[in-house]
Amino acid sequence: MADVVDAATRSRMMSGIRGKDTKPEISVRLGLHALGFRYRLHPKDIPGKPDIWLPKYRAAIFVHGCFWHGHDCALFKMPGSRRDFWESKINANRDRDARVDELLAIRALRRLDIWECALRGPGRIGLDTTLGHAALWLRSEDPRGEIRGTR
Repeated sequence: MADVVDAATRSRMMSGIRGKDTKPEISVRLGLHALGFRYRLHPKDIPGKPDIWLPKYRAAIFVHGCFWHGHDCALFKMPGSRRDFWESKINANRDRDARVDELLAIRALRRLDIWECALRGPGRIGLDTTLGHAALWLRSEDPRGEIRGTR
């Protein structure tokens, strides 16, 4: 199926998609701060430059967009046009996530992935529940955690 907009319009639309400070990320940050957690944003010295870094807990939190990381949920659908391009891009993101996971484990750092589907979409669990799970995980000793929607 052909794109419904011209190449220049599509380029402008795609350039407006943020990599940092997305709405889900800001919601999680504000919620964690309100719960008393203090953090740094996108530290360059931590593998993967996590969205949220909590030094006290040696914990990196990544707030992932389901589309960009090819999450198996209701929010992800592989585009029909330029399929090779998108498969390559999404697989590269997945590979990078796996490398970052290994680097964090080598440094004995903890990792929590919060998926966009936990905060929006048909299977969302909501911000309050997500923050509750995140707080429980932070206070635990678990090296790895994941919060996702129900579908």
